[in-house]
Amino acid sequence: MRAFLARTFLLSDAEFPHDDDTSLMAANVIDSTGVLELILFLEQAFGVTVTDAEATPKNLDSVRRIVDFVLRRCGAGG
Repeated sequence: MRAFLARTFLLSDAEFPHDDDTSLMAANVIDSTGVLELILFLEQAFGVTVTDAEATPKNLDSVRRIVDFVLRRCGAGG
């Protein structure tokens, strides 16, 4: 997930939050357009569907939340 975010949003190691719980929006890593790119990636890479109701910070605003969301959607638990 970190590699995708760094590559897609052109982040250096210094720019990328080191804590997996850091809000990606608050850290200016991702914006609303970036969330759409993230959703497209998740759907293509992991075969999950992200509904409008699921496209929230609760699911997509940190590396940990994204990974946990994908694991839940893939049936692998949290």
